[in-house]
Amino acid sequence: MKSKLNMKETILVAVMLFGMFFGAGNLIFPVYMGQLAGHNVWMAILGFILTGVGIPLLGVAAIGLSRSNGLRDLSSKVGRKYSIFFTCALYLTIGPFFAIPRCATVPFTVTVEPLMGDGGHAMALALFSFVFFVIVLAFSLKPGKIMTYVGKILTPVFLVFLGAMVITALVNPMGKVSEIAAQGTYETSAFFNGFLEGYNTMDALAGLAFGIIIVTAVKDLGVEKPADIARSTVKAGVFSSIIMAVIYGAITIAGTQSAGSGVLCDNGGEVLTLIATSYFGKIGGVFLAATVTVACLKTSVGLVVSCSETFVEMFPKGPKYKTWAVIFSVFSFMIANVGLNGIIAYSIPVLMFLYPLAITLILLGLFGQYFNHDRVVYCTVTGFALFAAIFDFIKTLPTGIIEALNLQMLIDFAAKILPFYDLGVGWICPSIIGLVIGLAWYFAKGGNKKVNA
Repeated sequence: MKSKLNMKETILVAVMLFGMFFGAGNLIFPVYMGQLAGHNVWMAILGFILTGVGIPLLGVAAIGLSRSNGLRDLSSKVGRKYSIFFTCALYLTIGPFFAIPRCATVPFTVTVEPLMGDGGHAMALALFSFVFFVIVLAFSLKPGKIMTYVGKILTPVFLVFLGAMVITALVNPMGKVSEIAAQGTYETSAFFNGFLEGYNTMDALAGLAFGIIIVTAVKDLGVEKPADIARSTVKAGVFSSIIMAVIYGAITIAGTQSAGSGVLCDNGGEVLTLIATSYFGKIGGVFLAATVTVACLKTSVGLVVSCSETFVEMFPKGPKYKTWAVIFSVFSFMIANVGLNGIIAYSIPVLMFLYPLAITLILLGLFGQYFNHDRVVYCTVTGFALFAAIFDFIKTLPTGIIEALNLQMLIDFAAKILPFYDLGVGWICPSIIGLVIGLAWYFAKGGNKKVNA
């Protein structure tokens, strides 16, 4: 037994973390944020890195430090029924509801859409996504080494092309960052917009879902004590996080500079295509399209397999693995035909609801040793965060739904009672109140003696 990983092992885990968290979908949000943030891009990057890099890393560490056997085990500290609800909601979000369908629409936006005129997009998307998910299902039913080989070849090639594209954009910018105007709310609250934009990566949710994989890898390398596991995970995570933060920063700046071309895009896929074709012509667009497509295929297969295995484990008397794989693939195909912009729009309310619950659970898992992971503390914090998260969910629903259900009164009520609600983080103060109440209860019943014992 050893207390830490050596440098080679640390780099190995860091690469594994990077591979888990960084996919082609992670490119579309920072690059589009860059176009919108304009000269306020640095504050936006800071907020984005916090939720897109920092919190996912803490999520992995929380699984190890809390001695939990995965997400369901950690969330069960709130309650058994809650753990089933939260685990299902999280996996469905990073799976067939949003993340997997997004994997089909990103390559469509980069490959097919630029070649089309004004009509026929719906039919083209239907055909593209059908072929995409037929391939995904085929690999998911019989996952083999071919996907591993594709990943080993694709990731370096993708990063080399991405590096060449971004470096070229930074060296020969389309415009000066200081001269690019900020769009919309990025004029006044770039940091919080970046913070919320980081939700779209879904990496904090993925960190909770896949954290046990990293913890197991560290254990397999000979580290056994929970504190040592968490320390080794964080150390490897720092290496991975630095790489991700640098890439996110560079991509975002390239997106800001692309606004100097005078072309404002509707989503990050269009921005990537704009940058690739502007510097490398049609060949650049084709190469970007090919690498993004294969990367998204690999990511989709991994998510279908992971979600299917999780649901088989959670519901042992329910459908078998192959049935879940078919269900998730078919459902993802249906959602994909909403289109990239639609998927992003409909995912925002769900992410605004889940992220407060995920962030508070991560922090409770990290610092739970100081209150002996007492259930009362978990319940009060989660309960207050849940209350506020419901209002965050309501606020970000499509305007038509808000009007049809007459929800504006609830939004106005929340704006009056929840600090920072207008910034999209109305859950912070209620969560702190829940923490204070929970800790007061814990120490009042003699919890401090347990800590000092």
